[in-house]
Amino acid sequence: MSAELEIAERFRAAVEAAVSTGEHSGLLELVAPDVEWVTPLRTLRGVDELATWRVWGSSGEGFDFEFGDGEWVDRGDGRVDCEVHQVYRVKESGDFAYERRRRIELTIQDGKVSRYEVRVVG
Repeated sequence: MSAELEIAERFRAAVEAAVSTGEHSGLLELVAPDVEWVTPLRTLRGVDELATWRVWGSSGEGFDFEFGDGEWVDRGDGRVDCEVHQVYRVKESGDFAYERRRRIELTIQDGKVSRYEVRVVG
């Protein structure tokens, strides 16, 4: 397994923990100080902006998450991507709430994620 794929796996675990618990310090350790974080709704620039983003844990208040992880594909030049299947369940009852598919694209430089992009799939 390449170094980029190993970093991507650690990154995925850190994102899942951040979304589920609101604790994002493990994630912030894996990103470059000038990280570019691109989502369909906004783009954040820099670890300071990412650290203060109010989304951490906000969905976790009402939902439990299940992540179906796709395999990371090494695209070369520090670029990797994968598809992720996310299932959200109502925290109180465990009932299915909704699901979605996303494509995660990372650029890794000097052992850190310098760019994260999430895209809607399907």
